[in-house]
Amino acid sequence: MSVTSELRRTVADLHRELTKYELVIWTAGNVSARVPGHELMVIKPSGVSYDQLGPDAMVVTDLHGKLVEGEFAPSSDTAAHAYVYRHMPEVNGVVHTHSPYATAWAARGEPIPCVLTMIADEFGGEIPVGPFALIGDDSIGRGIVETLRGSRSRAVLMRNHGPFTVGPSARSAVKSAVMLEDVARTVHFALQLGKAEPIEQHHVDRLYQRYQNVYGQ
Repeated sequence: MSVTSELRRTVADLHRELTKYELVIWTAGNVSARVPGHELMVIKPSGVSYDQLGPDAMVVTDLHGKLVEGEFAPSSDTAAHAYVYRHMPEVNGVVHTHSPYATAWAARGEPIPCVLTMIADEFGGEIPVGPFALIGDDSIGRGIVETLRGSRSRAVLMRNHGPFTVGPSARSAVKSAVMLEDVARTVHFALQLGKAEPIEQHHVDRLYQRYQNVYGQ
């Protein structure tokens, strides 16, 4: 099995996680992965139902969004993903969803404050808002990169659009998308009850360090 064939299977499987955790509806959202050792990425095709997203449906493009392998047109967010890979070499996976609570924060143009240890653990501080940008070119990608540079967050809430997450692998980016929706929902509930106090920065730093470097097997 070639590298791209194996990665196409992985990316297809990861799209099932988006529906499992109810982060997308209909054909919205996408997962992509950088092809190791090549200037290529695997991404979901445009407008294809999730129940049809097997490995053969995945497409391979270069890092400027040009189709290299596949029968379908790439996702409408391909240029944004490609821009991220060109400008953030540490990123090997990008995910976009329209998960309801995170997207509600994006609609408000309001960062999610770091009021939970889970936010400190996974995102290293508040979850920032990126600029409004139109779909179709690399404008969204530019906004993602500009917002996440200088931030420990693996998530950005693109204003009036929705969340994007990045990670050292496509699976880790999906994990961040799942956790983002969970904390977006919980903080929303907390604010309905009253004020939520941010965690002090030195505690955020310790929590982030522990979770990123000690937690797990």
